[in-house]
Amino acid sequence: MSAYPHLLAPLDLGHVTLKNRVLMGSMHTGLEETKDWNRVAEFYATRARGGVGLMVTGGMAPNREGGVFPGAAGLFSDEDIANHKIVTDRVHDAGGRIAMQILHAGRYTYSPDCVGPSPIKSPISPFPPKELDEEGIEKQISDIVTAASRAREAGYDGVEIMGSEGYFINQFLVAHTNKRTDRWGGSYENRMRLATEVVRRAREAVGQDFIIIYRLSMIDLVPDGSTFEEVITLAKAIEDAGASIINTGIGWHEARIPTIATSVPRAAFSWVTKKLMGHVNIPIITSNRINMPDVAEDVLQQGCADMVSMARPFLADPDFVAKAEAGQSNTIAPCIACNQACLDHTFSGKMSTCLVNPRACYETELVIEPAKTPKTIAVVGAGPAGLSSALTAAQRGHKVTLIDRADRIGGQLNMARQVPGKEEFHGLVDWYEKMVADSGITIKLGKTATLDDLAGYDEVIIATGVSPRDPEIPGQDGTNVLSYIDVLRHKAPVGKRVAVIGAGGIGFDVSEYLVADDESLTENLPEWMREWGITDPGEHRGGLAPEGPQPEAAEREVTLLQRKAESPGKRLGKTTGWIHRMALRMKNVQMIGGVNYEQITDEGLHISFGEARERPTLIEADTIVLCAGQLPERTLADQLIAAGASVHVIGGADVAAELDAKRAINQGTRLAASL
Repeated sequence: MSAYPHLLAPLDLGHVTLKNRVLMGSMHTGLEETKDWNRVAEFYATRARGGVGLMVTGGMAPNREGGVFPGAAGLFSDEDIANHKIVTDRVHDAGGRIAMQILHAGRYTYSPDCVGPSPIKSPISPFPPKELDEEGIEKQISDIVTAASRAREAGYDGVEIMGSEGYFINQFLVAHTNKRTDRWGGSYENRMRLATEVVRRAREAVGQDFIIIYRLSMIDLVPDGSTFEEVITLAKAIEDAGASIINTGIGWHEARIPTIATSVPRAAFSWVTKKLMGHVNIPIITSNRINMPDVAEDVLQQGCADMVSMARPFLADPDFVAKAEAGQSNTIAPCIACNQACLDHTFSGKMSTCLVNPRACYETELVIEPAKTPKTIAVVGAGPAGLSSALTAAQRGHKVTLIDRADRIGGQLNMARQVPGKEEFHGLVDWYEKMVADSGITIKLGKTATLDDLAGYDEVIIATGVSPRDPEIPGQDGTNVLSYIDVLRHKAPVGKRVAVIGAGGIGFDVSEYLVADDESLTENLPEWMREWGITDPGEHRGGLAPEGPQPEAAEREVTLLQRKAESPGKRLGKTTGWIHRMALRMKNVQMIGGVNYEQITDEGLHISFGEARERPTLIEADTIVLCAGQLPERTLADQLIAAGASVHVIGGADVAAELDAKRAINQGTRLAASL
């Protein structure tokens, strides 16, 4: 019997039956914009072969003014239809089904041509939208319906109409962005007219034997958002208009509440979807922070939804469903919701991929094939770079020996997973342990590699990581000074008043570790919701608690400092940096930039400001923690090079840029694929 009877059960939609309850949710990857349709097709076909019940593409623009950015992909011509048919044919040949998301960005469009219900500028875009007149609204509806018809012509099994996340249709639904007084504004009946018209006319255009998913915002998390009574009213109207399925949308992009980052509890919003169950007769999909089969099965077993949407987990592992079906869930590469290679790339105009799986979106370029001539390969260092290179090399048939001076694999990941909100890193290290154990790799832990140990191998890969940079502050050898390694790895005692030197990713991680108590909020959904000011939208409009965020008192008084004369945390991840900055502000962490470190004494840290070293100040602290950057740990690599050996240096040993697991894993995988 399957361990996931609910997740793997078929879902009858009337004209078609989906083979399981798994939806690969929409992700904008940037693939369609490359116009390399073989590459696009292979991305989706790879996931179809992995067993997912239904996939949804990234958002396709219905017209130029509705594209998320200038040049955004859509189905505007016969040529576009023919190109998309390459994708749908490949997916169907692989035994899969695929729907195209129609996304009109409205005021989120990054263009001066953006349009909306009212001329209210978004806080995340520089362009105020043009207010649509009656004729303009009709054009937008017609273009969305035309996109649905073209999707059918291109061979898609259905469409998803994006009505959530603060995009165009969502902007009409709420008074936050709709100030109209005509038949498209005012009462809720008027405000939801656009959504129902789009679905009704799309259904008329595509016929009954075509899937229409409507993505409905069930908790807006913005002021003047929808009440849950309005959500129910809209869901019933969308069903009556002809939708096949309702999918859950959570939060607007401008909301100042995290919804998909790693610090968000697993399945954190499935309770919102459950509130809608029983109010409509069509299937309902739940979403957000569901990343493993057991989590998805539990959500369905509890009656929260009829189907589960997982997006980024299919970047991490395209064979997610097949492995679950085969009883091999512990071999599923876990999505850790880091955003570093997916959403951060998307919002930076780069091709999306995955920190855990650098082949995501690069299936046709980064090909892992059996080696023509198997070699003996030594890999020194069992952090992300070393592990990825060792596993890829072993997969190709090379004989690999992995050596690390620590007694457990994982390297810097073992420190990262000590940080509250990064519990997903536990699963990543566990996965690496499982994969290494199954790979035939010879593992030598607790051993410091020497030149003699590495003699005789065909290839040597050095992935020895980083060592802390010495900030050279007078007094740093005092008993009140610790390194981040002392704190995160060795659990050294830390006083109640702390100065953290260095406001990069490690400095922020250490600060979050120091202000938290023993229980991580990521493991406690009610407390996490309280901390961020989330409540039931059935009680308060938009799901925002009237009292706002209510964080617990910090465990310590922390001051975070940096030499750069800029806002601390400015260089953190594009889509997650604001979360870390806000989390520390809620704990009253003082963040100070542009400082000189004069000296450390028993009283604390003495600093000054600017080149003239003005305003001498004492930061009173019981403990000073050094997070002043890293240097490549190249001792062994340099010895090998001096001895005339051929050596490959990767990861932190190559470039010590913070704890950059994304670069390390990508570099290690690509190197091993080439040997």
